[in-house]
Amino acid sequence: MLLRKKASNTRKNLQKTSDDQSACSMAQVKAFAQTCFDKASGSHDWEHTLRVVRLCEVIGAAENADMDVLRVAAYLHDIGRGFQDASNGEVCHAEKGAQMAGPIVEKLPLTNSQKQNIIHCIRSHRFRNHHKPGSPEAKVLFDADKLDAIGAVGVARAFLFAGEVGARLHNPDLDAENTRPYSVDDTGYREFKVKLCKIKDRMLTAEGRKWARERHAFMHDFFNRFLAEYEGKR
Repeated sequence: MLLRKKASNTRKNLQKTSDDQSACSMAQVKAFAQTCFDKASGSHDWEHTLRVVRLCEVIGAAENADMDVLRVAAYLHDIGRGFQDASNGEVCHAEKGAQMAGPIVEKLPLTNSQKQNIIHCIRSHRFRNHHKPGSPEAKVLFDADKLDAIGAVGVARAFLFAGEVGARLHNPDLDAENTRPYSVDDTGYREFKVKLCKIKDRMLTAEGRKWARERHAFMHDFFNRFLAEYEGKR
């Protein structure tokens, strides 16, 4: 009986040690990621990352994703964003983030395939780069990141970003499709017309598509109302 009790206690201690190490590793990942946003603009700040993490928790559970992979990838997905903003879009933040994440991901107590998957998730989460999300975890992260760009939060972020680049409120005399990003013409409405209105049709998971339909409907109604008010019709 005593031997069995000691063995049981040993297993519990090992489990506790393993759990503590995992928690510490995740804490380190989170702490490292947060430092990458010290000088971030409000539209792509640490709060955006935390919202994406929360969405990943919900969508990932519904899609049976590997949450050890998904949580790490979600915390790290935008760590290269500052380089893209500083270059006015010349640097791809997904590519840069995957490079930056390599050293810390390598130290995690995960399998090689899990580590490779995390890097793949980060590299493929961007809307317009050449890497297509292939794993279930990459698809969940892609959808979570895009969901935060639409709906009420998406509208708020679109106008916040426009303010950050010095754009006007609206430019009704210009075709939104033929205006330049990171310019005075990069308005919230331009963001909607060029990118945000197309997001719901690019979702990759069943759960993501469900969320996107509702958020898209709100955003669509908002911008119709915005144009009506701008033109003095409402």
